[in-house]
Amino acid sequence: VVRRGELSDIADTALRRITRDVRTALPNSIRTTTAGNVKYLEYLQTGGGGRYRAEPDSSGAGNILNFVAADASFDVIGPMPTLAAGNSIVIYNLSPTGSTANAYSGDNRAAYSSSTATTITLSAAKLFPFQSPGKRFQVVEYAVTYACDPSSTGGTGVLRRYWNYAIVDPQPTPPSGGSNAVLARNISDCNFTYTTSSASARTSILALNLSVAQSGETVYLFQQAHVSNVP
Repeated sequence: VVRRGELSDIADTALRRITRDVRTALPNSIRTTTAGNVKYLEYLQTGGGGRYRAEPDSSGAGNILNFVAADASFDVIGPMPTLAAGNSIVIYNLSPTGSTANAYSGDNRAAYSSSTATTITLSAAKLFPFQSPGKRFQVVEYAVTYACDPSSTGGTGVLRRYWNYAIVDPQPTPPSGGSNAVLARNISDCNFTYTTSSASARTSILALNLSVAQSGETVYLFQQAHVSNVP
């Protein structure tokens, strides 16, 4: 009874952590793949966001974000999000693949340089490919990967979390650089299934399957996480 309780706790803690993390993912940044027996789940971690100025104010003043020519700074409408060195500004991310509106490839992602109470400055002028219908931008902190390597004999596999490595395309398996830590041990089986639930892919479901085994006993847990992909 004690062993089964411990196995259930291992699986439940791991799934809760993944579910909590993906709710802060950049819209349309979740991607999954398999390399050998290892299952990979990756997303871009956001630390907040806001609305950029698209039009001058009533007096004709204001630093708008230009979508006709490359622009290095813009005003924020409303509260300024928390920003730090190494962050990126992403506007209207539509896909984790391809070369258009994909933050992994970088066409809609620009490195943050500095900010004042009202203005964000980028490290270099950037021409973003598309305007956001809601005039929104997201602050990306870093990429995160969950790598699940189940044991072929059962009960010796690990679930590992990687973070703060370089954002690259295609999906790294495994990522290099950054940090990593073991989230769960005794993994005997796992699966990540990501399904978009509408033609516009504005809402999606991430299904997580995890099996933990020890001393001939196995606990199976399944959990689903709703993912909002409104960019």
